[in-house]
Amino acid sequence: MRDRPTGLSESALIRALADGWAVAARSARYLPVGAGSYHWSAVDRHGTAWFVKVDDLGVEATGRDDAFGRLGRSFATALALHRDAELDFVLAPVPAVTGAVVWRLTERYALSVFPMIAGVAGRFGTHRSEDRAEVIDLLAELHRATAVVADTAVRADLVLPGRDRLYEALHDLDREWTGGPLSEPARRVVAAHTGRIHGWLADFDRHVAAVRGTEANWVLTHGEPHPGNIMRSRAGLRLIDWDTAQIAPPERDLWMLTTALADMLGEEPVHGDDKAMARYTRLTGRTATPTGIALYRLWWTLADIAIFVDELRRPHGTGKDITAALTHLTGCLESGRNHQ
Repeated sequence: MRDRPTGLSESALIRALADGWAVAARSARYLPVGAGSYHWSAVDRHGTAWFVKVDDLGVEATGRDDAFGRLGRSFATALALHRDAELDFVLAPVPAVTGAVVWRLTERYALSVFPMIAGVAGRFGTHRSEDRAEVIDLLAELHRATAVVADTAVRADLVLPGRDRLYEALHDLDREWTGGPLSEPARRVVAAHTGRIHGWLADFDRHVAAVRGTEANWVLTHGEPHPGNIMRSRAGLRLIDWDTAQIAPPERDLWMLTTALADMLGEEPVHGDDKAMARYTRLTGRTATPTGIALYRLWWTLADIAIFVDELRRPHGTGKDITAALTHLTGCLESGRNHQ
């Protein structure tokens, strides 16, 4: 996130660290990294650095309490995986003095705190061939720990987030979008690819219908185990960003270890899907299905489209994030590589 959150001061952040975590921060430096959340590095009076994460609970007031509840369950899941399942690779949040893993910073924003560790994360994209076995092993260990968090983790409902708002936009293409300077360019690109979007939605529904019958075999998934969420430290791999943790089909994680991700991104594919999935089956006794892989490939694309369209229809300026939203929306719709 390149743009800072609207209406949130760093002084409010520092006060929350003191009230919630008894961390007397001397400074807080904004980190324009990642997507979907805002991040700071805070240094306390002892010189200890903390990684501070702020999540946006939604532009509209309705739904924020539910979003806060889901976020709390996801971070509680990460903490239980680290503490109770003894998964050292899970970079879990630091509980506040009350034991809570997330703090209601304002009506719109939620705060969580993580240890600052030395390491290097990758970038969003495909895993290198030499890393795939190591990541498969990590995911297999995560999926085997499902029983530990079965009563804590959010369970997937297989409902595409933002679908209602996307349908509203598709039914509003015959008149000007006036939210901001990029609304009309967004409307034009969506209008040019309406048939493609409807086709993807139909395919998505078909895959969901097939996957619903597999619920007995669902596991605890991270949701976004791409290289950008995997850090390499002296102590080994660390899997970060647990706000998307859910009990779901294992393909929700595994599809990112197949050529489906490279194809979606237009990158050179790293071949060896059969070998990677065979390794996962040996470790877990579970088998990834083509339908599950296809579902989550489409899920990622359609969820992004829904988010970008909603952002671009709302009031906005010309910041870097909203400009990137139009670029990514256009790429999703014009590439033609996402259809299954």
